[in-house]
Amino acid sequence: MSQHTPLHAAHLAAGARMVDFAGWDMPVNYGSQIEEHHAVRSDAGMFDVSHMLALDLTGEGATAYLRTLLANDVAKLGTLGKALYSCMLNDAGGVIDDLIVYYFAANHFRIVVNAGTADKDVAWMRKQIAALGANVTLDARRDLAMIAVQGPNARAKTWHAIPGSEAASVGLKPFFGAELGDMLIARTGYTGEDGFEITLPAANATDTWNALIAAGVAPCGLGARDTLRLEAGMNLYGQDMDEDTSPLDAGLAWTVDFKDPGRNFIGRAALEAAPASRQVLGLILEDRGVLRAHQTVFTEHGEGETTSGSFSPTLQKAIAFARLPLGVEAGDAVEVDIRGKRLKARAVKLPFARHGKALV
Repeated sequence: MSQHTPLHAAHLAAGARMVDFAGWDMPVNYGSQIEEHHAVRSDAGMFDVSHMLALDLTGEGATAYLRTLLANDVAKLGTLGKALYSCMLNDAGGVIDDLIVYYFAANHFRIVVNAGTADKDVAWMRKQIAALGANVTLDARRDLAMIAVQGPNARAKTWHAIPGSEAASVGLKPFFGAELGDMLIARTGYTGEDGFEITLPAANATDTWNALIAAGVAPCGLGARDTLRLEAGMNLYGQDMDEDTSPLDAGLAWTVDFKDPGRNFIGRAALEAAPASRQVLGLILEDRGVLRAHQTVFTEHGEGETTSGSFSPTLQKAIAFARLPLGVEAGDAVEVDIRGKRLKARAVKLPFARHGKALV
């Protein structure tokens, strides 16, 4: 049986089409996925992301523990509320999950992990706490809800809807969070647009959701979230990377920090022994057709494969991420096997679109 977020009743009342996603009953759209997509690119839309799990890590050993656990280096964090995106790797260098870490103090971090990997992530983290003898406590915060408000007008409409939010976050830089009472307002997101991800007590979620609707923020579902993140060049766990994929092959080399030779993070030795053998580029289909995951891509340098694909409402074309041989360059002509036919496509640099504009 699917789990329900604190906003489940609000979704049903709004007539959302619900689907099972990672064991959660979630809205895929409230009518038109395309309209929801455009609302985020041109105005403001919001997503219930309460299925994701917030974890509070506390204790004197918190910083040292995370420097071993994660491929990116939390030593970069030293300012209250600053956030860091990272992969958490297994010993073979595969991606267990991608996540965000917020810095509250040297002995207090918040970690937000994906819904579909939450149980696995917590088990792995606890295993490493025991293995390292780390002086830390890890608390799963299922008492919290999360709402992502995204779009060029997202911040202004959030400030209108939530008393005190403007004063708390008006000067907030991207990838920073600010506390407002028992709420965390973070200038982060998964759409390529400006906005906030708001973490708040579950009991307050429905009132906040309704206040945002009253301020003119459009409820949006998983369908629009997927096309937005695809246009923005943002990976989806389970499609664009997984436990059998190195971040170096998944276009995430920028999240791996090798600078400190004494930081022996989990998976480091495996990554150093196996440099990238693939690269990730975008594809734009030039023929008529639909790009999806796991389609073979033919290039002058060998074969590759799409990992995510969809129709782009912003570009009005089929687009995809593709894991391609080294040597392929942006602008190169390639072909994609779609139902036994080789259709023409063009390789491009990611992202396809951000901040309301097409970039390719």
